[in-house]
Amino acid sequence: MSDTSRDAAEHYERALDSLLFFRPDVSDRAADVLKASPGSPMGHALHAYLAVLGTEQTQAAAARGPFARFRAALDHARTTPRERMHLAAAGACLDGDLHGAARLLDELSVGWPRDALALAAGHQLDFLTGDANRLRDRIGGALGAWDETDPHYGPLKGMYAFGLEESGHYEQAEEAGREALAHNPRDVWGVHGVAHTFEMRGRFADGIRFLDAHVADWSTGNFLNVHNWWHYALFAMETGGTDRVLDVYDASILPRECGTDALAMQLLDASALLWRLFLSGDAQPARWNRLADMWAARADAPHYAFNDAHTVMAYVGAGRFADAERLVADRRRWLAAPRDAAGRPVSNRAMTADVGLPVCEALLAHGTGRYEAVVELLLPVRHRLAGFGGSHAQRDAVHKTLLEAALRSRRTDLARSLISERLSLRPACPYNWLAQARLADQLGRHAEAATARHRAGHHAGSADSA
Repeated sequence: MSDTSRDAAEHYERALDSLLFFRPDVSDRAADVLKASPGSPMGHALHAYLAVLGTEQTQAAAARGPFARFRAALDHARTTPRERMHLAAAGACLDGDLHGAARLLDELSVGWPRDALALAAGHQLDFLTGDANRLRDRIGGALGAWDETDPHYGPLKGMYAFGLEESGHYEQAEEAGREALAHNPRDVWGVHGVAHTFEMRGRFADGIRFLDAHVADWSTGNFLNVHNWWHYALFAMETGGTDRVLDVYDASILPRECGTDALAMQLLDASALLWRLFLSGDAQPARWNRLADMWAARADAPHYAFNDAHTVMAYVGAGRFADAERLVADRRRWLAAPRDAAGRPVSNRAMTADVGLPVCEALLAHGTGRYEAVVELLLPVRHRLAGFGGSHAQRDAVHKTLLEAALRSRRTDLARSLISERLSLRPACPYNWLAQARLADQLGRHAEAATARHRAGHHAGSADSA
């Protein structure tokens, strides 16, 4: 590590450890690197990655100038090839080229497969851009260079678990996630990966049992605790226990003590949970209004399309359609405006144009009862939703919106096909059977509807017994 003292290198290792285990002190640890060695290239790269990976627009904007000034003054001949690749990738991140940064880190990991920062930052970029294959293969391609005794081998297996899950290898993903937890029970990304495997297989009772068994290790003191509580609430929702879901929401997802400084990732989880209740007819106006106020206080400019969609959910849920329309109009103007003079690729432009904007428009249409419009907006993009980031579990809110619109607009052939898709993948999911019952009632097949409701109740009861 060039221009990095022994003390700074030790701070860097502590920061890296905090990053891999999602500890809140990671920013302080990263700051300690630059206090000890203000010219450390790896210290500056780490700062840049942290400013981007949380999808906080203000953090990325604040980091852009100092990082550019550092690079302009840097004597690149004094740096190593690995450091130069990191600086290029970090600069691409801050410029908004998430896909380009991910590719650079992919190349870096081929040459230096034991560079944990490259793997961790690249893994999160793959998540933000919805690239399931790279999410898996970036880590899989490096694993062979690691020894199981390495203290960061466990987090690597936790990352691999999530990549395997997102690419459909659920049993292998669960095995990898449990291996990560055997190395360190407080590996919250490993917990997260295993939770996803239960969600995608419709094993809600197993998901609740798993999270309950490990609750002391994941539920507090880390940046992922809110998101893992969100997974817990999804499992509970399948039982039909709205009270339990709202208890989790109020205690752990958006507690009363949260102020306007709540992170985007936390507000996103809150929107995603309330939207699922909203689709089922559970309005929750007080919670929506508070959440909409918190999104509005951020006043984010175009930065990450996935966040935009969840902002619109909050506005629609609160009945603040004018706010939703203003956000949609602002994103249209942004897409129509000329690109910056440097012509730099900005990932969020394509993400917004191809997926984000149609989804936002569809959410607004759903809130105003224009269900045919929802169908027309979402059908062309439903197989491309990964293009604006998130996980399969997160994007399922959009798929459920399409199905709900198909049912409400009495597009029965489409609803039948969508329900069949869902049941084929997750036959133990109560939501899917309740949708089947609604469709059967619309078609006058009341005996079939009764059977579907019975099966929904059976699966909900199995999950509730957990």
